[in-house]
Amino acid sequence: MTHYRTFLIAAALIMLSGVAAGAFGAHALAHRLAAAQTSMWQTAVLYQLVHGLGLVGLASLAIRLPSSLLSLAANLMLTGIILFSGSLYALSLSGSKWLGPLTPIGGLCLISSWAFVAIAGYRAKRQEE
Repeated sequence: MTHYRTFLIAAALIMLSGVAAGAFGAHALAHRLAAAQTSMWQTAVLYQLVHGLGLVGLASLAIRLPSSLLSLAANLMLTGIILFSGSLYALSLSGSKWLGPLTPIGGLCLISSWAFVAIAGYRAKRQEE
């Protein structure tokens, strides 16, 4: 399976689960979590959905601009979503602090993924000139 198809499937599953997590948080958890935990859950959903759309964009871009940098960016984005949003979901439900260090690592993966997208774009423009 080509990379863009894999990224598109992953993006769709991330978006699907992000919508489900948002609905679950709004309905099933609304009266069970403290305000700080609810805010944490909402942040996890937001980042999951935004970066799920980012993966859709990367899958679309990979069709027109095959690049190992875009593949790296997509893998980092996927890892970042899992670590960042996943750790926030777990923290909001369990309150367990040992997962806390995973959140900034996930954030760094997300930031790095966007940096690699920018580099891939810069290199692609230079090749067109």
